[in-house]
Order: sequence, then C-alpha cells, then structure tokens
Amino acid sequence: MSYVEVPGAKVPIRMWADPSTVEGGAMQQLQNVATLPWIKGLAVMPDVHYGKGATVGSVIAMHGAVCPAAVGVDIGCGMSAVKTSLTANDLPGDLSRLRSKIEQAIPVGRGMHREMVDPQRLYQFSATAWDGLWSRFDGIAESVKFRHERAQKQMGTLGSGNHFVEFCLDSTGSVWLMLHSGSRNIGKELAEYHIGEAQKLPHNQGLVDRDLAVFVSDTPQMAAYRNDLFWAQEYAKYNRAVMMALFQEVVRREFRKAKVAFDPVISCHHNYVAEERYEGMDMLVTRKGAIRAGSGEFGIIPGSMGTGSYIVKGLGNEASFNSASHGAGRKMSRSAAKRRFSTRDLEEQTRGVECRKDSGVVDEIPGAYKPIEKVIDQQRDLVEVVAKLKQVICVKG
Repeated sequence: MSYVEVPGAKVPIRMWADPSTVEGGAMQQLQNVATLPWIKGLAVMPDVHYGKGATVGSVIAMHGAVCPAAVGVDIGCGMSAVKTSLTANDLPGDLSRLRSKIEQAIPVGRGMHREMVDPQRLYQFSATAWDGLWSRFDGIAESVKFRHERAQKQMGTLGSGNHFVEFCLDSTGSVWLMLHSGSRNIGKELAEYHIGEAQKLPHNQGLVDRDLAVFVSDTPQMAAYRNDLFWAQEYAKYNRAVMMALFQEVVRREFRKAKVAFDPVISCHHNYVAEERYEGMDMLVTRKGAIRAGSGEFGIIPGSMGTGSYIVKGLGNEASFNSASHGAGRKMSRSAAKRRFSTRDLEEQTRGVECRKDSGVVDEIPGAYKPIEKVIDQQRDLVEVVAKLKQVICVKG
C-alpha cells in the first residue's frame, strides 16, 4: 500500500497503516508529535503502537531539535543477521544442545560476562575502533560513569523483553543466525538522565505531553545529549557485533566438520537518531521502532518468537524518510498478553521451535503481535523482500 495522509497540526501524518486499526492512544500520540514547533515530517510504519511520548513505529523528522523520549530508553536497539553455508540437512534432530551452547556463550536477562570480552579473539574487530569507543567513555554524562565496569561486562549480552537470539531457516533451507538487542543498561541510564534534563528546560513547559520534551540546537544540553546518544548507538552496534561473533564461534564448534562459512553480517538500528537531508534541509531523523530503508540498503524485519522474519532491501522512498517498520509490532500490551494467554497457549504457538515455554515469556507470545505477513504487505513501496526466515531455535532472557 502507499501511505494514507491524516491531517496534523504542523505537518500531515503519513501512515503506512490503516488509521482505523490504530488504537486511540497511539493516534493521540501521533497528533501530539505533529504539534511540536520543530517538526518537519512524520511517517508512521505498519507496526505502529502506543509508546512513551511517541508511538513505536514512527519516524520523526525535526530541524534543530531532538526528543530523547522519542528515541527511547534502549538507544541503538536493532537487529543483526547473517547467512551461513549450513542447510537444514546439517541440523541434528534434537536442537536442545545447540540452544544450551548459545545460552552459555551469550549471557541473557540481566546477566553479563565475568570479564569484558577480548576483541582480539573476535576476528572482525578493529582494535582502533574498539579502543576509540572506550576512550570516549569519560566524555559521557557524569551520572553514569560509575557504570563503566558493568557496561564493559554487558558488552556482548542479550538482555530480556523482546530481545532474542535465533537460529533460522530460509525458504531454500539455508541456515541464518539472527539476533536483536541494544545498548543494555548503560543506554537505558543515559536515556533516562537526558529525558529528565529535557523536561526541566523552559521551552518544554507548554508541551501537550512532557515526554515530548526536546533539546534544541546550539545549546550545551543538546551538545551533551548528541555526544551521549551517538556513543550509546555505537555501543549498541558493538554489542550486537560481539554477540554475533560469539554466536558464530558456537556454530563453528558445533558444526566443525561442515567448516561453516558466513556471508557478510547485515545490521541495522531501529531506535536511533540520524543526521539526514530532505527537501534541502538538514534534519535530525528519529526512528523509534523503524529501520532505515534507503535504496538498496539491507534491513531486517522480525516477527515474533513463533513466526517468520524477513530480510529486506530498501526502495529509498523519501515520503517515509527512507524508512520501514522494525518488526511486526505489538497488538496488545505485555500485561494484557499475560492476562489473555497461558503457558499452554505459548507451547501451541511456538510448536516446532526450541525455546523457553514458561510463564516468564508469555508476554512475548506470537498472539500478542500483529501478523508479520500483513505488516510486510503494507510496506511494499518501502522495501522488497530478499528472504523469509523461520526460526527453529529462539533464545530469550
């Protein structure tokens, strides 16, 4: 589908979703964002749903301003995936050992490594870039500096919630490795600090929602946020890269006889800010639950823990600010999912997937998410499908 345009106070709201299917609270958030004095454009993805301040599944283009709550507390959250030389025929009948090995290599939930992962043994890492990340730690907000050791030990860890590590098959039987995570606790604490700082500023006192508080250009507060934001986005990128390298090590060891080869890794943020230019104007584009989908750029759009996911290639649609959805999108809250579904429902909906099937992940049940096939169909003018994946192992925190 192409987009539907809904009137907004400062800019029209371009929706790649049927407005009648979007819950009232989310529609109000979109209208609220459209009132911001600095806004130049708002695009809404088909996985749109209620968030904090701004909806998940929205692309907010502003000139000279950025909203930290719209970026969210998991700065730089995103996806990585890689195709392997393995096929379905290489897999054992019982996948529980492989799942266990992945969980041993990659700490989940609030877990962390006993010591920081040594980048020298991870073949694709540049020591210069790695050292550069940590050398800039002293320049981030004073309030989080005591987390230095924790941030180092959480590098290469999964977290919980909707984060996952998966072993997937595409429609040809090829094996893919895929994972979803962000900037862990250090990103969360940086985000919370800056959201609080933005809400104190005089220019934000008259906003319709205090969670839409912004930093504006040429101020020390904006300079501090941009510094910390871009650092956290880089941390998130490295976090996924370290996890993927650890995941690949597991696969090499477990399938030693197959001498596994890997294609280049595809990676994309979906909670982040980018400096981009549209209609002759420099903008700060916030993708909150959206990926960049510039012409020819690869992206990843996952479903839920029992459904398919998609590798896509962007079509460079500037009406969406070169963006696409970040996943299927929730159709009910976590608390609603826990009330509605049981562990028996979870077992049924994840049949054939080696994964947790206990009450701790019922809120991640496929039934709590929108149908991924429909979400993909609603953005055929934003991306083309390169591969459809179906997980056979799903690791969650």
